[in-house]
Amino acid sequence: MNTPNLWRSWRFWLITVAAVAGLLTTLSLGRWQLNRAAEKEALHEALERERARPVLSQREWLQAARENQSLLHRPVDLKGVWLPQFNVYLDNRQMKGRPGFFVLTPLALSGEQGVVLVQRGWVPRDFVDRNRLVEVPTPQGEVTVRARVAPVPAKLLELGSAGAAEGSSRIRQNLDWDAFRQETGLPLLPGSMVQIDPAADGLLRDWFEPGAGTEKHHGYAFQWFGLAGLIALLYVWFQIVRRFYRPADSEVRR
Repeated sequence: MNTPNLWRSWRFWLITVAAVAGLLTTLSLGRWQLNRAAEKEALHEALERERARPVLSQREWLQAARENQSLLHRPVDLKGVWLPQFNVYLDNRQMKGRPGFFVLTPLALSGEQGVVLVQRGWVPRDFVDRNRLVEVPTPQGEVTVRARVAPVPAKLLELGSAGAAEGSSRIRQNLDWDAFRQETGLPLLPGSMVQIDPAADGLLRDWFEPGAGTEKHHGYAFQWFGLAGLIALLYVWFQIVRRFYRPADSEVRR
């Protein structure tokens, strides 16, 4: 075999290996996006099932929590007294695409030796003065709060001490539940709540839905599968179709 033929042979196999690798990669990425969409859909369905269940009373929730029952997303009616002196503003949190703060306030439960941390809602940031906070009106005395069992807010990437950077311990990038319990001395119960009452205190409560955004994953999957199809089409055309038809074309021109 002469050198040009040898080079063409090696080039053919090199392109073939690259095309196969590209196909396997793009197909696996498309499949992964579809699996992520399926996981989110299942999570959303589980959330809807929990929402449809009867609202728990405070005593029922406490009893079930002591028995380590799974209560995530269950609606609960709480009674207690707000402790606004321990308000925490979680920075860099978005709602409806706007940056601001999540407001967290402990609620001392009535008739119980316990305090639950409630994610009350969202307020916008003051872009002129980053240390200026919107003072949220907090009802005094015993209140009834409709809430939903939720995990502690997700942690964001943090560089250094967020509270120190903002000049106020009330503004934080993240909240360490155990550290907050020790810092305040409050008998905090595990986990947290998300308030779902109609907003009448200036707070926005358009909470992110677990399982939302499946259309994004379907769109990404379509792009990956489309790229896989393009790789296959280009390979077939340039490495197979043109390879077999080129000799015939040469004979006609002679």
